Amino acid sequence: MTLKEKIQEDLKEALLKRENFEISVLRYLSSVLHNKEIEKKTALRREEKLPEKEIEEKGKLTDEEIIEVIMAEIKKRKESILEFERGQREDLVKKEEKEIEILKRYLPEQLSEEELKNLAQEIIMKTGASSIRDMGKVMGELMSKVKGRAQGDQVAKIVKELLSGQND
Repeated sequence: MTLKEKIQEDLKEALLKRENFEISVLRYLSSVLHNKEIEKKTALRREEKLPEKEIEEKGKLTDEEIIEVIMAEIKKRKESILEFERGQREDLVKKEEKEIEILKRYLPEQLSEEELKNLAQEIIMKTGASSIRDMGKVMGELMSKVKGRAQGDQVAKIVKELLSGQND
């Protein structure tokens, strides 16, 4: 079962159970995924002269692409939480946190901070990175390894800490 099918199944289940909050989150996610598929198909039509049947097939989102979309949605909600906290809107903070919990169900198991540090140290050694100036090189390689299993801001924080610590 693909990730998209799993989301659709969960939406059907939520509809049957009349779980309105979950229904709205999953409908929104389905809508975002549908729009991303349309974007992908439109780009394929522009770039490649393929038969429509092939565009329909190639235009479907892969599980990796769906994970990227979900992570972007989680990031948006985390940013919203910061704004709502500044505005002292605890009700909206709680709503965003509940949405994040629902979205996280569709992500692969997240790496622990310790696992991330170990991977980052491996890549720092492999690339020969020695200062914060090498952060881009380390981040590029590390993000491709942890795709979908860690948030970019968390990865950046760890890499920055490790590279900063090397100058001491």
